[in-house]
Amino acid sequence: MELTKEEFSIKEVVAKELIIEEINRNHKLLHRHKLDKPSINIGRDYHNDIILADPHVCPSHISIDFIDEQWQITDNQTVNGTFVENIKEKKHAANQHIVCDGDVISLGKSQLRLLFSDHTVEATVAFSPFESFINLMRHPLALFISITFFTLIAGSIIYFNKPIEVNFSQLLVPAIGMSLGFALWPAGVALVSHLSKQDARLMAQLGVSFALFNLMWFSDILETIVTFNSSSDTILPMLATFTSVILAFSLFWLNSYIGFHMSSKRRIVVSASITLLLFGGSYLIQYSKQPDFNPRPNYNATIMMPSFLFTTSSNVDEFIDNSSKLFDQTKQEALSE
Repeated sequence: MELTKEEFSIKEVVAKELIIEEINRNHKLLHRHKLDKPSINIGRDYHNDIILADPHVCPSHISIDFIDEQWQITDNQTVNGTFVENIKEKKHAANQHIVCDGDVISLGKSQLRLLFSDHTVEATVAFSPFESFINLMRHPLALFISITFFTLIAGSIIYFNKPIEVNFSQLLVPAIGMSLGFALWPAGVALVSHLSKQDARLMAQLGVSFALFNLMWFSDILETIVTFNSSSDTILPMLATFTSVILAFSLFWLNSYIGFHMSSKRRIVVSASITLLLFGGSYLIQYSKQPDFNPRPNYNATIMMPSFLFTTSSNVDEFIDNSSKLFDQTKQEALSE
């Protein structure tokens, strides 16, 4: 079937469309251009269709021309050359190269990815169920409550650890300082995300981080109570410690989910590595300071009020009475033998 003049013109325009993506060394997208010209010029000069700021790129570095129904790259005798960096093939000069869909070319310290208009895009990523939690915690009111609650807990811990009586002002300054210190982590993650040309989402990072920090406070309190109510050879303290590990992993996982575009597998590996480095390093430092032989017995030195006991304790009179009954029972059993 023959095409009309209008249909042929549309087909020719579609065929000439070329998408050029500016990417970094890790192939992360920086900018995207869609051009339908039969000749595309790229360089540092201002007459180019795509202007690069890389000083290692020549003013008129390359031209990409649509010739005989295919795109061809021409290197304009540049100083540093132009190269094709395909995964399946070795790096080679790009001059007179016929463009294939997905080609990555290197010019200077810059990289461009060339795509045709019919290039298949990746599948749409559905919103994670964590998005509702993230949107809730990034709200200014929720963020204010989380930081205030964290500061109050920090002030209480500082108060209980002080051997002398202190007033409110002496607790407020170190509590605020501790809150600012913990805020450096989400702020640092947001900064790295911004520098890597991704969405920083500082409010979301702060909200989620302080929500997890507060849960870690409760985890520490739970671990202290469990340790107070159990002996050192039970598994309960280990389970309480495992809860802290899970919360730390969740924190790092959410930080990477908010600030960086990466696969689920890579996000898990990064979060697990940071968690292992944090807890494994602290345990190694702790055990490296312990002597090979400790003549002193290992005992639980956790001091808490009796109200934190899972089972109610007996008073002095009941303890003496029970002890007397135990001795009487042992005496009767010895006489019967």
